[in-house]
This record gives sequence, C-alpha cells and structure tokens, in this order.
Amino acid sequence: MIPRIYIPGDSGALALGAEKVAKAVRAELAERGIEAKIVRNGSRGAYFLEPMVEVATANGRVAYGPVKPSDVKSLFDCGFLTGGHHKRWLGAPDKIPFLARQTRLTFARCGVTDPLSLDHYKAHGGLNGLQNAVAMKPADIVKQVTESGLRGRGGAGFPTGIKWKTVLDTSAERKYIVCNADEGDSGTFADRMIMEGDPFVLIEGMAIAGIATGATKGFIYIRSEYPHVVVVMQKAVEIARKAGVLGVNVLGSANSFDMEVRVGAGAYVCGEETALLDSLEGKRGQVRAKPPLPAHKGLFGKPTVINNVISLASVPVIMDKGAAFYKDFGMGRSRGTIPIQIAGNVKYPGLYEAAFGMTLGEIVDDIGGGTATGRPVKAVQVGGPLGAYFPRALFDTPFDYEAFAAKDGLIGHAGIVVFDDSADMLKQARFAMEFCAIESCGKCTPCRIGSTRGVEVLDRLAQNIEPEKQIALVTDLCNTMKFGSLCALGGFTPYPVMSALNHFPDDFRPTPVAEAAE
Repeated sequence: MIPRIYIPGDSGALALGAEKVAKAVRAELAERGIEAKIVRNGSRGAYFLEPMVEVATANGRVAYGPVKPSDVKSLFDCGFLTGGHHKRWLGAPDKIPFLARQTRLTFARCGVTDPLSLDHYKAHGGLNGLQNAVAMKPADIVKQVTESGLRGRGGAGFPTGIKWKTVLDTSAERKYIVCNADEGDSGTFADRMIMEGDPFVLIEGMAIAGIATGATKGFIYIRSEYPHVVVVMQKAVEIARKAGVLGVNVLGSANSFDMEVRVGAGAYVCGEETALLDSLEGKRGQVRAKPPLPAHKGLFGKPTVINNVISLASVPVIMDKGAAFYKDFGMGRSRGTIPIQIAGNVKYPGLYEAAFGMTLGEIVDDIGGGTATGRPVKAVQVGGPLGAYFPRALFDTPFDYEAFAAKDGLIGHAGIVVFDDSADMLKQARFAMEFCAIESCGKCTPCRIGSTRGVEVLDRLAQNIEPEKQIALVTDLCNTMKFGSLCALGGFTPYPVMSALNHFPDDFRPTPVAEAAE
C-alpha cells in the first residue's frame, strides 16, 4: 500500500510555509527512493499548528505540526510514515483538544478529504443531500430548510428558508442563485477555508437551492484577494459539471442547474447584497434602495436568492440528516452550528465550529487561550470591522444572534478579533470611521460624509480639543449614520465607535499635554 501524506494547500497553511514543507517532503521521498502520494488537503483550521502534516497509517491518520522544512529529514528518520514519534508528533488529528471539542457539521470534511476528489467527497457523505433533494418537490425542500432554523451566516441572520420561499413563490422565466463569497471582514476566513478545503459542499448547496426555488443558474462572487479560492472553485465546478452534478440533468434528474465563478474587483461594500448584484452586472458596486428586494427583482431584474458561502454550505447536511437533526443544535432562535473564527492577539488562532450557545469568555479564554502576548484581554471585536467591542464584563454573553443584539453587538460573520490591554480604543474607533470613509460607495450622505466628519471629530478628541463637545458630536453623528444610512456599512459603523466609547471611556479622554509633561 502506497503511503498517503496530507499537506494542506489552503492559503492559511501556505502563508505559514506549507509549500516549502511539501517541497522538502518530495525531495526526501526522492532521495530515499520511497513511493508515496502527497494529498494537498485543506486546513482543519488549527492555524497555530500549521503547517500540519498528516500520514495515513494502518491505525488511522497521525498528525505532526507545526512542521518546518528543517524537520522533514528527522521526521523520516523517526518513521513518521508509520506514525513514529517525533517532537512534532500530535497523534490522531481528531483527538487534538482544539479539534476534539468541536461539533463539525458544515466543516466535517475540511482538512480530511482531497478537495478536488469527487469520489473522496462522496465517500464522506457528499451528495447525499442533493440526492434527496432531486427526489423532492421544491416546496418540501424549502420547508425542510425552514424547519431546520438555518439563518444567514453572512451577518444579518435572516432565515434562509423564508428567503428561498419568497423566490419560489415569485413567478419569472428565469431565476438565479448568487453566492456571496466576498469575505471582507477582518478576522474572518471561514468562507475561504471551506471553498479551498471542501468546494463541492458549496456546489451541492447551491444546486439544492436552485432546485428548491426554480433557479437554473448560479454565480459564485469571489473577492479578488482570494486567488487560490478562484482556482479551486473553477476546477471544482468543472469536475462537478463533467460528473453530472451540474448541468441540464442534475444527478440524472429532470432538474437543470449550472453555475460559474465571477471575481470581484475589490470593494468591501460589494459584500452588501445589492452592491454585489450591481458588480455582477458589470456596473460600479453601489447599494440599491429597497424595495424591491432581490428575491423579487435581483440579478438582471430577476428573482434572486443571495446567500453567504456558509449558509449554502450548511444546506447539504440539513437535506441529508433532516431538519430536526440540525435544529437540535444551538439555542433560542439560533439553530445549528456556527464556524467561529478566532484571530488577532490570541494564543490559539483558528476556526472553531460549535453549536450556538457558548459564551464569549469560553471562546476567548478556554478555546483561544487568551492573548498571544500573555497580557490581559482588554477587548474583543465580534462581527468584523463593523462589529462592537466587548469588554470582559460582557464575556458571559452567549454566542447567539439575539443575545448579542441585546448587548448592542452583532455576530456578523462570526469573526472574533482579540486585543490586549495595550490597545487604544480611541484609535480603534477612529479606524472604524476611516474604514467606512474609504470603503463607502458614496451613494448616501450619512455614510459618505458622516464617516469623514467622524474621523475629523475623533482627531480633535485625540488632541484634547474640547473633549466633551467632541464626544457629544460623535455620539450625534453615530445616531445619524445608524438610522440614516442606506446600507449596513454606514449603519453599522456606529457599533464599534459607540461600544469603544461606552465601554472604554478613559481612552476617549486623553491626558492633557501639560499634565503629561508634569
């Protein structure tokens, strides 16, 4: 039996040196005259252990990491092809604490299978959901997704089934499925991970959505900053099409659905669904006024389902295991699992899939291990650059859409960025305003002008110029942006600004220069 060596080929692992490790392994195999197959799998998401090399042995897979090119020779000397011990030895991957505690439904195959092997995908439960869907009526598919409690994983948390039903019930000669893969939030990488590590699950989810709503064409809109994703998804779509997973007869049924990959030009605002549609149509990405909703008049004026990558990738397990199975995980109105991305100044960064309900403190302290610097955690931003900053006093907040909203926060795309006590929250608030000013599409005044004025006000505050007046002004400005902006870019920018101001007021009252000198 030819040994199988798994070396991640996803962007995160590549950034940490996986390609150099793969090259060193190939060279060592050649020098020793050993025949082995190297599989470039996706990452399992424990990035503090990447590059993590795995070997398939008679007793299961054994992991080693983080592996450096200089470790490769000694790995072979220690007999790592049969699971031999080495200083980088980690044992069975699913027994590693960071991975063992997870509930992996959407990411069950990520890091396990060969991303571009459809046979490997099917051997691990892939296409079961689509196989069930082609034998069902569209309304029954929509009902199952609705009953599962699945909500949009892109930020708003809107019930997926309701969106699908709206498109199903809207008559048109053409309908579309659009996957929003414009993952632009800081500290987020779940979309990238799943597309690079398990692309067929997204394709399967989109095909199910098409059959459920009567849509025959799909588009995956990928941000230009994800070149590896574009290549993997294009290859996966072609493989799926040749295998009959896509095309005029999906899995041999009477259902027709095909898709293609489109690449964005690079704009944060194109993560907003209507700006994304304008970009897909070849226009400048600008936010559209609602109504009409995209479900009624979306891409090219036709009924369109727009879902985030993780939303669509979560559908196959629902169609395979059933609505009750998926709904059994979570709490309140937040059902199923959520891929939490832990980043920033944190000891154990990575992706952690778990059922809704864990507290923020458990995620940051127990799973993330606190800060990488060893200093106290000062703040945690949840939900990307437009998410609120939570202090330790709010670490008992459960990871749940409604629980976060009650604390003036939002889960968003479930990205968590950790800051230690050296962070200046006034500077972080200024960054939020500056980010909005740079990324604004310019269509509405509160966002376009408000963010620019916000930077100016916070700069005056940093210079200690009439601080109380500046604080009152930025508070009023945030109120205008929150309720007057056309989309969430301007509407959500007040979240990081006001949370920083409310929870860390001392940072907004700089010590006067004269006092500091004394």
